[in-house]
Amino acid sequence: QVQLVESGGGLVQAGGSLRLSCAATGGTLSSYTMGWFRQAPGKEREFVASHSGKSGKAYYADSVKGRFTISRDNTKNTVYLQMDSLTPEDTAVYYCAADLPHAAGFDTWAQGTQVTVSS
Repeated sequence: QVQLVESGGGLVQAGGSLRLSCAATGGTLSSYTMGWFRQAPGKEREFVASHSGKSGKAYYADSVKGRFTISRDNTKNTVYLQMDSLTPEDTAVYYCAADLPHAAGFDTWAQGTQVTVSS
């Protein structure tokens, strides 16, 4: 069973930066497509970014493009989300997810980590 564990959330002022980490056990991330999602209070969960293990291509939601960067370190079996120029609108619980081989989509999820951006 692949398990994902997140870390790096917290409280930051507007304009600041945070880096979220998502470490995997029970599997190797190099062949997975990895994604980040977020959910704010009273809102539906939304897509933030993804990174293909096969092609290396990254995709971003328009709301974060140019500010957030998804990357991975295969030697550490970890995927990251670097978040710069944060605004209060980025406040949400952030979730890491994996699209495993032979899966229909993102089917393995981390526990979530809170990111709060103060004005």
